[in-house]
Amino acid sequence: QVQLVESGGGSVRAGGSLRLSCTASERFFGSYAMGWFRQAPGKEREFVAAIRWIGGDGFYADSVKDRFIISIDSAQNTVYLQMNSLKPGDTAVYSCASRPQYPSYSITYSREDLYNYWGQGTQVTVSS
Repeated sequence: QVQLVESGGGSVRAGGSLRLSCTASERFFGSYAMGWFRQAPGKEREFVAAIRWIGGDGFYADSVKDRFIISIDSAQNTVYLQMNSLKPGDTAVYSCASRPQYPSYSITYSREDLYNYWGQGTQVTVSS
């Protein structure tokens, strides 16, 4: 059974950095892109970033653009999220997820309902 395992979460002061990793147990058929989502206490889960396995530019939520960088290592079946200039508002459980290719419009990469495999999540806490 395919598993997505996140790591790299933790506690950091505002302005600091963290790097999250998400490793897939295998490069499973039908996985075209990987995304990161986050859920803060009392809030709905929201899109953070996404990238295709073939690489190229990532897709970002406006709230993290220019601070976070998503990257992918196909050989290692791993996707990374480099988080810089962290703010207390970034505190959340971060989860990675996989989605198929279609629909392929760039605007769809933020749609949570299109992701069909999810990791358990890793906690990120940013203190002021």
